Amino acid sequence: MTRRIDFHLLGPLVALIGLFILGALLNPAFLAPANLSNVLARSAFIGLIAVGMTFVITQGGLDLSVGSMAAFLAGAMIMVMNWLAPITGENWSTILIGMAAALLGGVLAGWVNGALVTKARIEAFIVTLGTMGIFRSLVTWLADGGTLSLDSGLRGLYRPVYFSGIGWITWPIIVFAAVAILGEWLMRHTRFGRHVEAIGSNDRVARYSAVDVERVRLQTYVLLGALVGLATILYVPRLGSASGSTGVLWELEAIAAVIIGGTALKGGRGRVWGTVVGVLILSLIDNILNLADIVSPYLNGAIQGIIIVLAVVLQREKRPAEV
Repeated sequence: MTRRIDFHLLGPLVALIGLFILGALLNPAFLAPANLSNVLARSAFIGLIAVGMTFVITQGGLDLSVGSMAAFLAGAMIMVMNWLAPITGENWSTILIGMAAALLGGVLAGWVNGALVTKARIEAFIVTLGTMGIFRSLVTWLADGGTLSLDSGLRGLYRPVYFSGIGWITWPIIVFAAVAILGEWLMRHTRFGRHVEAIGSNDRVARYSAVDVERVRLQTYVLLGALVGLATILYVPRLGSASGSTGVLWELEAIAAVIIGGTALKGGRGRVWGTVVGVLILSLIDNILNLADIVSPYLNGAIQGIIIVLAVVLQREKRPAEV
């Protein structure tokens, strides 16, 4: 008996390998360690958020506010550090307090989204569409329509968090890899992961199986909020600033990565490793387009939108064969 190859499972990995080969053929600079490090480091922000989004989508939810949330957390973090600098000094204690503020703010924002979905019983799409506008307006208001910039002394001290690491592997890449491994373990080998998939498959059956559906759903939004906070901590030292345009389309890229990676849009099946592959696919497409100068970089969002539609179509075509 021959074993059929599940292209739906291996497809993203094949696509990633194909893109890697294509990039190397189109431009020799693609394989340069500096370029690969830059691609991986910049994908770490979306990657961290996408890992959390995998759990939210797997349980049947959605979060459209992550990009705006990241912008608000970045702005709030910068304001906290600038306010503390004259008091505590331009040192790591100030930066650590700012990091804690971003992480705590992400957890709180995720809890608000989750509480509105689970306790107020409002559709996740509506809740996060609303908070997306709230977070974006708040950071624009805090910046008075301009840009919030980190104090120059703190910026110089904070920069190595993004630009340094072990060899050419920077800290964002290392943190992303660690979170991805932990996320895959949570999904595959813990009760929490099993409950997330059970709720996404059929929440009524999950309730009959003594699963606390509301609590698990709330936890997925809190987890996502915490990872948005972590992504913000790694993003701020890159530019040292935040504005109303920070994090634009991050939600689109995170959702696209999750779907491309094979996680079912309607929930019930989550693949964190597939999400990582999806993040890398989007990053490589962006990098290849820029290096080869094939398409205007302003069309990258349109290309990502097309990829989302195609990924969903492939999922719909696969569904009958799985029955």
